[in-house]
Amino acid sequence: MTSPDTPIAFSAPLEQYQEIKDEIDEAIARVLNSGWYVLGREVEEFEKEFAAFCGTQYAVGCASGTEAIALTLMALGIEQGDEVITVPNTAVPTVCGIIMAGAKPVFIDIDSSYHMDPKQLDAAISKMTRSIVPVHLYGQTVDMEAINEVARHHNLCVIEDACQAHGAELRGSRAGSLGHAGCFSFYPTKNLGCFGDGGAVTTDDPEVYERLLLIRNHGQKKRYYHQVRGINSRLDEIQAAVLRVKLKYLDSWNERRRNLAAVYDSRLSDVCGVPFEKDGNCHTYHLYVIRTRNRESLQEFLKQNGIETLIHYPLPIYSQEAYRDINRRPEDFPQTEKFAKEIVSLPLHPQMTKSDVEYVCDKIIEHLNAGSF
Repeated sequence: MTSPDTPIAFSAPLEQYQEIKDEIDEAIARVLNSGWYVLGREVEEFEKEFAAFCGTQYAVGCASGTEAIALTLMALGIEQGDEVITVPNTAVPTVCGIIMAGAKPVFIDIDSSYHMDPKQLDAAISKMTRSIVPVHLYGQTVDMEAINEVARHHNLCVIEDACQAHGAELRGSRAGSLGHAGCFSFYPTKNLGCFGDGGAVTTDDPEVYERLLLIRNHGQKKRYYHQVRGINSRLDEIQAAVLRVKLKYLDSWNERRRNLAAVYDSRLSDVCGVPFEKDGNCHTYHLYVIRTRNRESLQEFLKQNGIETLIHYPLPIYSQEAYRDINRRPEDFPQTEKFAKEIVSLPLHPQMTKSDVEYVCDKIIEHLNAGSF
């Protein structure tokens, strides 16, 4: 296949905006002309619409996915020194949220789908464990049935990090409805992204819902009367208005991602490690991640041919300079260590064409045939 006229970017938030520009501009203008820019009608309506989308009773908008995790832990009464079990192959913001709430992250290894391995949970649970934060990495849900079973046995809360899993499903139930609460990011390149930072928490628990409303707004329900200690973590009206428009397109955009991922699968499954959809899952492919033993060579070759790639993520969190005080040995995480050296994220977004994906596949196969893979 011939080279595309323009380089293939990893993501395309500008192109997405241009597709629905009139609706977005109208929504933003509606907010600007309202004169009300914080915690108004747009946030309230988006919260209702997003809760309905996820299949939960409630949703609470906040400032970011990181703070969604922190707020939820705070709302559940997590205190200084409590332990929260998660995985080390996630984005650092997962752990930032845990630490912001005063808790201590405890890592366990992952399985072949890049997700928390439920079989390792029991050994990691101590008398200080209060919560489990599984991460629906890359757009597919964790084995929540197994994790919830362990959590019930130990009386622990399960908080889904669903920041990469907008619309993903497990046996017909959507991410955000599978635990005690679900935490989402609306960073611009997410499957559902706004034009800045934004986040939300979904839950069916009315007490958690009421506490989230307080904590995100300085602990106040009535202005200047503070019932609890809170923070400022509010979703802006403009961002909520943008998200309301984009939410209408999310299912079709996710289906487009799935169709493009199927093209990658058909072309690459015999030449490198490709993602697989687990039983009962509807994978929404926030990222399409392959594995190769010669990652640097492949990335350089693709770059030379106008194809942008990224690595999600090059270092496990315990190997990050800022988090080396979390005392864990790399040999305790063989799967995490192996995958961190091999993974490469390929371009995949709803504004790509099938021809774009075919071209990326052609170049990967060309690199393989040259003996450089």
